[in-house]
Amino acid sequence: MDEKDNKVLRVLAREYRNSASAATEIINLQSIMNLPKGTEHFLTDIHGEYEQFNHVLKNGSGSVRKKIDEEFGNTISSRDKKSLATLIYYPEEKLEIVEREEENLEDWYTISLHRLVQMIKRVSSKYTRSKVRKALPKDFAYVIEELITEKEEIHDKEAYYNEIIRTIIRIGRAPQFIIALSQLIQCLVIDHLHIVGDIYDRGPGPHIIMDTLCAYHSVDVQWGNHDILWMGAAGGQTACIANVIRIAARYGNLGTLEDGYGINLLPLATFAIETYEKSDCQRFAIRFNTDYNTKDLSLDTKMHKAMAVIQLKLEGQLIQRHPEFHMEDRLLLDRIDYEKGTVRIGDEEYNMMDMDFPTIDPGDPYALTAEEAKVMERLRLAFVKCEKLQRHVRFLYAKGGLYKIYNGNLLYHGCVPMNQDGSFMGVEICGQRYYGKALYDILEYYARRGYYAKDGTERTAGQDIMWYIWNGPGSPVFGKEKMTTFERYFIEEKNTHEEKKNSYYNLLEKEETVDQILKEFGLDTRDAHIVNGHVPVEQIHGESPVKCGGRLLVIDGGFAKAYQKKTGIAGYTLVCNSRGMLLAAHEPFESAQAAILNESDMFSHSVEVENFAYRKMVADTDVGQEIRERIYYLEELLEAYRNGTIMEEE
Repeated sequence: MDEKDNKVLRVLAREYRNSASAATEIINLQSIMNLPKGTEHFLTDIHGEYEQFNHVLKNGSGSVRKKIDEEFGNTISSRDKKSLATLIYYPEEKLEIVEREEENLEDWYTISLHRLVQMIKRVSSKYTRSKVRKALPKDFAYVIEELITEKEEIHDKEAYYNEIIRTIIRIGRAPQFIIALSQLIQCLVIDHLHIVGDIYDRGPGPHIIMDTLCAYHSVDVQWGNHDILWMGAAGGQTACIANVIRIAARYGNLGTLEDGYGINLLPLATFAIETYEKSDCQRFAIRFNTDYNTKDLSLDTKMHKAMAVIQLKLEGQLIQRHPEFHMEDRLLLDRIDYEKGTVRIGDEEYNMMDMDFPTIDPGDPYALTAEEAKVMERLRLAFVKCEKLQRHVRFLYAKGGLYKIYNGNLLYHGCVPMNQDGSFMGVEICGQRYYGKALYDILEYYARRGYYAKDGTERTAGQDIMWYIWNGPGSPVFGKEKMTTFERYFIEEKNTHEEKKNSYYNLLEKEETVDQILKEFGLDTRDAHIVNGHVPVEQIHGESPVKCGGRLLVIDGGFAKAYQKKTGIAGYTLVCNSRGMLLAAHEPFESAQAAILNESDMFSHSVEVENFAYRKMVADTDVGQEIRERIYYLEELLEAYRNGTIMEEE
């Protein structure tokens, strides 16, 4: 035994002080290995649509209703099944209605508690008693365990269980107990959640989604380009901040910043009113939904234009500082001909639809005015000092990365940049070229340094690279040649708005491409899958999210309302359980209020992606590998106790 193994055994010996305790743990762990693997759910491109996102978690992408059907069959009516499902999804809200309207509340409590206990038994059946115990709410852990655990020594079990429930009702704890049981069902239906990028932007509630994720029992996040943008903004990168505010203004979501995060936008509003009071802002119309307060429309339009101009200036400065980004084609403010009212892009000259720029100096177009500089400094301080935003971003760093390998599958938001011939595209980062996995690794390294580095120069370099990850031509989470922000605002010709995708997207159906990527990340090409988001799948036009015979899955189905006309649905959930993988395509979700009042649910069409050749157990997972290693060391510890190398304690 080498010195390292000896240290490991001595650490284990503090926890398992004798051969009996070590042997008991080996038996326990070995039995866990033979349980079915937990159910994983994969979601992507949520884009702030918090009500739909929360409902998908609550109903387990349709799993809860399926479990209700399995458990109760024809023994209860369809109406009762709908009512039970709504109770599980929204227990607090449903209880308010029931307690107000139900004539015989005690009978309703009794029936509901019995049904919820049956559901707990069903959804917990493939977990160990220890795992279920850890998931139990502390206030009711003992009582719930009594109700869901068989008591062979009690002959009249029905009377025993009934008395527990009667007592819960009699002492006035039924509502709290119902809430606890409902939340436990939600927790057990999804063993682990993967968010494959883009929590932020477009929808109104990314902060609410982040609060949900921060409290979630088991989750990881693969950063999307919109997440990286907010992470850069939280670190104080001004070009990222400008993009965040401009996008929020464009989609009528400045409330996310002001109300959700408490970021003071008054300096920007004051500046916009004074500077753009008489300016033409028609090109900066606000895209809004029914929740938008149109009394703010005029001001938000001015703020939108003010921030768009500041963004173009800051990005120009950044591109000039970093010639290695090779983004000179995005320097367009200095190519405007103010006399002719045109701009030159490449070899073409285009008419500008807006030439009203009160803060742009044609002789130095990328310089901020003194007032713009003051506004940006105040905004920078507001972002870096926002405790809630910093907490959310630290969570993204702790639980996330640019890619993840989990249970033999590869998860990333965008793409692995490739050339037309199928080779990995080289991208220059800080004077060196990187390809494939190495590109992901170096970009993640700098993204972390951009937030955590103590050295100011290193931190600034990392933050600038975070902006590059947001929209650079070699960024794997952007995956396009360029972001045509300028063209979409100022040029009518649609051909200039095109954002050409990386060659990766033309190669997805080729087995050699998928094999090459999986090998690059060290995965077995026979069993592994790639799970991908970022580019909406146009199911409405017959496009399938299942690529390359099911080996690559693009699961962006349009969670964001802005994309639903394009996709024809309202998002996908990829579900991977012990028997296979299926894809649930969701219909548009009306609202949580409608779901509660009408007992309606989100309808999801499930399509089988793959049936595993054999049922996958915990032994086949990453957790299984960790358990296998722990069993190895426990058996070594057991041997050490037996031969006297390590002394046992009584």
